[in-house]
Amino acid sequence: METTSITTYKPAAEVIKQAILQGQYEAAKGVNRILLAVYFGIGKYISLNTRKGKWGTGALEAISQILRKELPGLRGFSATQLRDMRLFYEAWQLLDSNSSAVADELQMLENENIIKSSATADDLIDNSTTAIIESYNYKIDIYQAIRIPETRDFPIEDFFNVPFTHHCIIRAKVKSLDERYYYIHRTAEENLQKRTLEKLIKEDAYGHRDTMPSNFTQSIPNTKLARKALMMFKDSYLLDFINVEQIGERDALDVDEREVEQQIVQNVKQFIMTFGHDFTFVGNQYHLEIYGVEHFPDLLFFNRELNALVVVELKTGEFKTSYLGQLMGYLSILEAKVMKPHENPPIGIVLCKEANREYVEFVIRDYAKPMGVATYKTTTDMPDELRKTLPDIEELKKLL
Repeated sequence: METTSITTYKPAAEVIKQAILQGQYEAAKGVNRILLAVYFGIGKYISLNTRKGKWGTGALEAISQILRKELPGLRGFSATQLRDMRLFYEAWQLLDSNSSAVADELQMLENENIIKSSATADDLIDNSTTAIIESYNYKIDIYQAIRIPETRDFPIEDFFNVPFTHHCIIRAKVKSLDERYYYIHRTAEENLQKRTLEKLIKEDAYGHRDTMPSNFTQSIPNTKLARKALMMFKDSYLLDFINVEQIGERDALDVDEREVEQQIVQNVKQFIMTFGHDFTFVGNQYHLEIYGVEHFPDLLFFNRELNALVVVELKTGEFKTSYLGQLMGYLSILEAKVMKPHENPPIGIVLCKEANREYVEFVIRDYAKPMGVATYKTTTDMPDELRKTLPDIEELKKLL
């Protein structure tokens, strides 16, 4: 690379170096928000200078070479990383602040450095953060670099809790804003490693968010069968033939699983039609025994498409992790005592009234046997306005 190119971009390199050093200094203190703001500002600064033709095509390589020379061993200065900062800014321009932006102050610093460059171009600069900031009076209002967008659904807190490297993965592999919001939230909520995030994106976790949360992709070795199982079950079912008001005078919350089970058994045809296709009812309170210990899973089906038994455990309350342990025991016994040699391993479903989807996906992933968690609603769960529009079942029978 020509010496003239390095000299040309010396002031710009000094400005970027200052910004990155401050960002890394703050990141070392655990302030990820400031680091992202610095990278965002640098990205804008680079974008404005490269996209409008002010800098030549070799600018980022020249700047990177200067930075590597002045700060040997310090990461964050490669041409690729500088491009990532530019792309980060360009992907999130909706966050660009119109007042006191980092990039504007970086441009001012560059102008000052151009004036100083004749006297300081060959000087070695102390790489300590304090010396650099003090020597160039680097007082950027970093918190105003990124503004909170007006849109309500922007995950602002999650955004600032996601590391820059993860943002680069999401930006490169995910195009739509809604999908990016989803993966940003998952990353922040679950503290995802880069490899896990990439796996979720590859498996299109966003596209499957309306399917039942499960561990099918991990626990079913046959990829084709795992995909079939994913598509077989929904995340929520409307069991409109269950009306807990008709079960008794007690509060609906006091109705236990056995009573809901009995209504499902009495309306098993409707349940199967709601649950999916190719299901055959095997039995309820199906007797399982191993080593003298008896178990009675609520509902047992066989699915011809999956060629597997499907055990359903009913819960009238909110999802609990203990339900998965209970289901794991049923699946082990079914596989050892009931499953035929030509069948695929059984699948377990927890069917409960409420479940936090992200929480279920987090806790279910470490179980070895195929399981999923779905929710259900009954007629009494519907809003009064909607319930009033539904025809009375007895009147409908008379009409038929």
